[in-house]
Amino acid sequence: MLLDLSRIRAAEEHFDRAYQPEVFGVKPETAEVGDFRVIAPVSLALDVFKDKDLFRLAGTVKTTLELLCSRCLDPFSLPVDARFDLRYQPQTANTGEGEREIREDDLTTAFYENEQIDLGQLMREQFYLSVPMKPLCGGSCQGLCAICGTNLNRGTCTCAPVVEDPRFAALKELRTKH
Repeated sequence: MLLDLSRIRAAEEHFDRAYQPEVFGVKPETAEVGDFRVIAPVSLALDVFKDKDLFRLAGTVKTTLELLCSRCLDPFSLPVDARFDLRYQPQTANTGEGEREIREDDLTTAFYENEQIDLGQLMREQFYLSVPMKPLCGGSCQGLCAICGTNLNRGTCTCAPVVEDPRFAALKELRTKH
């Protein structure tokens, strides 16, 4: 999934590529909350703008991810339609100038080596940016019972809710002494 920059001759070129989900890797049996699995073909459409050894990639990546709900741990699907606009400079331009304030351009600038840009890395970054901080299968997800672990979306449990505030432990002792 490498873009060979030495083959780009025009100032602007368009690329449309499709990738199968298997090339992205996260296995369902090793997935953790926050991880994702690509479950649909990935469509990558991008325009490459060339200015000497500087490149700008602007486009979209579309697919469907499978995530684990952070409340009930059930898998659910999340459609992704992410837009990106990134600038690439040769790795030799990354001189590490010491401390300086970050500018907005710095957030959209990356570096390439050996006349290649890793499109797999670009797409994975867009997937991670699309994943919500707390993925939920739905807004009404009730999660798991804290005592027995029953998925409260599928059924109820017989556990009595235990709400003990440790700050009131001294008051509870007074009540039991009298």
